Amino acid sequence: MNVILRQDVDGLGFEFEIVSVKPGYARNFLIPRGLVSVATPKNVAELNEILETRKAEEASLIADATTKSAKLENLVVKLEAKVGNGDKLFGSVNNADLAEALVKAGVEIEKKNIKIPGNTIKRLGKYTAKVRFHRTVEVDFDFEVVPNAESIKAAEEAAKTRAEMAKLDAQKAARANTEEGSFFNYDNPIYANDKKKEVKEEEVSTETATEE
Repeated sequence: MNVILRQDVDGLGFEFEIVSVKPGYARNFLIPRGLVSVATPKNVAELNEILETRKAEEASLIADATTKSAKLENLVVKLEAKVGNGDKLFGSVNNADLAEALVKAGVEIEKKNIKIPGNTIKRLGKYTAKVRFHRTVEVDFDFEVVPNAESIKAAEEAAKTRAEMAKLDAQKAARANTEEGSFFNYDNPIYANDKKKEVKEEEVSTETATEE
């Protein structure tokens, strides 16, 4: 069902915007609270008359929104987050986090006018948000979720530990190979007796030959 927003509504849009909503949501929540009116031909005609009388004001609002949206061009935003295993986050990142980052970067925007994939982000990576400055001005904005300093340090320490463990394993393997090789060395007591036996047999053979 189509309705006309009588004011800005979180998750729906801006004042004077025509949007589609579920009938039950409109009848049970939006209409009783005076947030919307049904988009009947009569109401739409009245809306157009209002917009016509507000033409100059609307033009100013659109120009302001366009100026703000232009600030997003070439703007790089990286949201830092604490990371657990792999690329999975501890907690999540939402539109409030992105709105805060944009405001810090000089772009005036409210979180309600930002829509991110799935409403919350739970993994590292690159994402695209819908940023609306006016009902007619909407921009796709690319941003990235990256590990924070604490997570980077933890990852470096984990990598260092893995490297040390790998080195110890390699040393153990090398010692094991050396010990295995020494098992066949005649210096080994087991083979020393056989060596002595060979020497004694050679001496006996020499003595026998001499007597003959």
